[in-house]
Amino acid sequence: MASIRHEIAINASPQHVWDVLRDVGAVHDRLLPGRVADTRLEGPHRFLAFPDGHIIRELLITIDDDTRRLVYSVREGARPALDYHHASFEVHADGARSRLVWTTDVLPDTAAPEIRIRTGFGIAEMKQAIEASADPD
Repeated sequence: MASIRHEIAINASPQHVWDVLRDVGAVHDRLLPGRVADTRLEGPHRFLAFPDGHIIRELLITIDDDTRRLVYSVREGARPALDYHHASFEVHADGARSRLVWTTDVLPDTAAPEIRIRTGFGIAEMKQAIEASADPD
């Protein structure tokens, strides 16, 4: 199984970064505006709609406020098609800044290069959106 890990420093407090991440129904407004067109919640499932009409269904597994950890799994709509997907976000304090860690496990292994590129772009876009909404120092 391929494991992909990205870590990025964010110029915002850990509390702010976590507030944005844990707002699981507002991905399109707060975390990935422009990349995600709409977010819908149905029970433990989150549906992300993209500008081209593509929809991904995720299972929200854990939202842990104490450890600032969010865990989810893509169940339908992954591109490329995946046999297995499990991912987590963790927010860590780094002085007055934060570190965001995104770990994704996928099968088949052959999907990893494309997933690595997409998540690399995604975490950079998240950083921009989170910093833009943070209180200035």
